[in-house]
Amino acid sequence: MVRQTKAQRQWRPGMPKKRRSVKVMFASTVLLLEAFVVLFATLVVFGLRGDEIPVGVILGVGLGLSAVLIFSCALLTKPYGILLGWILQGLIILTGIAEPMMFVVGVLFALTWLYGIRTGARLDRENVERDRQQAEWERAHPEQADGA
Repeated sequence: MVRQTKAQRQWRPGMPKKRRSVKVMFASTVLLLEAFVVLFATLVVFGLRGDEIPVGVILGVGLGLSAVLIFSCALLTKPYGILLGWILQGLIILTGIAEPMMFVVGVLFALTWLYGIRTGARLDRENVERDRQQAEWERAHPEQADGA
C-alpha cells in the first residue's frame, strides 16, 4: 500500500484544492538558483585559490552551503524558514571573502530575495481577498456558482 500524505488522507470529493503560497514559491526559486551559483562559485575558488586555501575547506564550505540552501526550501513554510533564508543571504555575501565577485552576486541575490518575499506576500494577500470575494459571490448566486 502506498503511503499517503496528510493532505491526501484529509481530502474528500468536492473539496477545493488549497492554494500554494506565492511567497514560498518565489523564495524556493531564489534559494535553488543560489545553490547552483554557490556550487559553481566553489569550482571557481577551487580553480583560482586551490593552492592558497585547503581543498577540503573549499569543497566542504561550498558543497555544504549548497546542500543547506536546497534543504532550506523545505523549511520555508515554517515560522523560522524566512529568517533562515535571510541568514543564508548573509552567508552568501560573506563568500566574497574567498572570491570578491561573490560580494556583488550575494548582494544581487539578497535584493532578489527581498523582492520575492515582499511581492510574494502581497500576491498571497491578494489571493486570499480574491478567494473571499469569490466565496461571497458564490453564496449570493448559488444558481450560477456551479459553472452551469
